Amino acid sequence: MTELTLRAALFLVLATIALLASAMAADWGFSVHMAIVCAAALIACWATIGTADYAGIARGVHRMPDQGRYDDDPVRWGVIATVFWGLAGFLVGLYIALQLAFPALNLGLEYTTFGRLRPLHTSAVIFAFGGNALIATSFYIVQRTCRARLALPGVARFVFWGYQLFIVLAATGYLMGVTEGKEYAEPEWYIDLWLTIVWVAYLAVFVGTILKRSEPHIYVANWFFLSFIITVAMLHLVNNMSIPVSWLGSKSYSAYSGVQDALIQWWYGHNAVGFFLTAGFLAMMYYFVPKQAERPVYSYRLSIIHFWSLIFLYIWAGPHHLMYTALPDWAQTLGMVFSVMLWMPSWGGMINGLMTLNGAWDKIRTDPIIRMMVMALAFYGMSTFEGPMMSIKSVNSLSHYTDWTIGHVHSGALGWNGMITFSALYYLAPRLWNRERLYSLRMVNWHFWLATVGIVLYAASMWVAGIMQGLMWREYGADGYLVYSFAEVVAAMKPMYLIRATGGVLYLSGALVMAYNIWMTVAGHLRTEKPMTETPYDEVADRPLVAVPAE
Repeated sequence: MTELTLRAALFLVLATIALLASAMAADWGFSVHMAIVCAAALIACWATIGTADYAGIARGVHRMPDQGRYDDDPVRWGVIATVFWGLAGFLVGLYIALQLAFPALNLGLEYTTFGRLRPLHTSAVIFAFGGNALIATSFYIVQRTCRARLALPGVARFVFWGYQLFIVLAATGYLMGVTEGKEYAEPEWYIDLWLTIVWVAYLAVFVGTILKRSEPHIYVANWFFLSFIITVAMLHLVNNMSIPVSWLGSKSYSAYSGVQDALIQWWYGHNAVGFFLTAGFLAMMYYFVPKQAERPVYSYRLSIIHFWSLIFLYIWAGPHHLMYTALPDWAQTLGMVFSVMLWMPSWGGMINGLMTLNGAWDKIRTDPIIRMMVMALAFYGMSTFEGPMMSIKSVNSLSHYTDWTIGHVHSGALGWNGMITFSALYYLAPRLWNRERLYSLRMVNWHFWLATVGIVLYAASMWVAGIMQGLMWREYGADGYLVYSFAEVVAAMKPMYLIRATGGVLYLSGALVMAYNIWMTVAGHLRTEKPMTETPYDEVADRPLVAVPAE
């Protein structure tokens, strides 16, 4: 009781400080954010006072089974949050895709312009959808592979809820224009500080669980999770060093300037892709693919080579975003060389994942979750071939600043990150809520095809649009002047924008199917349907072949 009282008092003090900061704020954005912090602290205080066993109440509300060997409450919350933020991110992405084809959808309001909604979409998909997926799956996997409950269970719950507060603060900041203007690192200084606290707590829980393991071996998935957590922390701290104008204001200025600022930004930016969107999701691949296929990892030796080469090479690839800029030529070449070298370890991971299906390839026909995992690995391989190719200077001169880059990013994010996350959620849902199976396996099949066709339409249209952009921008007439104006280039791309939006509609539709499927699974329902494994007998197709005599 004393502990609960102290905790409630702490939340109340935090709410009071936040309220005072909101009242004394130097600008409107900071005032709104402090009001949000105050509200969050009051809700936490109320929950603490009202419920001594709030974990038990949460299990009752969400129909969660009683705690067993492992602490899965944060994982269950993470699954729900991943689905919610995924839908939000995909919906905003579809809206801004339509804005490119129909500019009137900007609505003439500052809050709904493409410039404000675009970073909202980016961060929602990467950090809200992807981040919650990584936190949830890492907490699930580390317990099973270490045969130990989560260390610091209270801190694990703080990690989850603290991360949700970070998402809300960042998202509202984007809408209000309260950003640092750095790609993948838009939140202002006080939001960055809060994320630092949450991330250190995340590291403490993960490392603590590994240290208390009863299994002597540390499984390869945990290597990737640990490298992702540590490297993202380093990237975040260095890139977000800034000087606030006021301790009661939202505005700050970067500690760096000029080409150094650009280099540090893209050292961070590309490694956010390399360690957040690659290393973390490879950890998911190394656990869920073998589990769903019921096969061991194809080559543990290859996983070791894949891990260390990826870790050492990825960190140097950032300068390929700064080709033909003020960055010294040697640094540009360094970024290009290491980017090209990255193709090999990346494909090592893809091959290891696909070859894990040796002896279980038939499951692709009967198990749509396996099919989704294979598609994720295929897009991972394609994206990690396309990226090194685009980093070559001669190719980059055509692709840079065009929609080809957008297509590349989305083929990786939607194809690799999205598909492996969806398959992980499908794997987790029945196990976390102790259900017999998913509500509907055939709905998973529908989701697979909607998502796949959506990705293909989206990425292919952007590839075509990007190459068209690059060629039109470089077209000179006989007099030495540009043949096409910027407006003509934009007008030429409208059909591609419409195809892009169509792909977005299909992808969002698939995500809605998934949300319904998982909701019904959690509720304990089972859809009556023919099993995916049923293959009808075809007398004509199954007749034995008749030998044809040689002439």
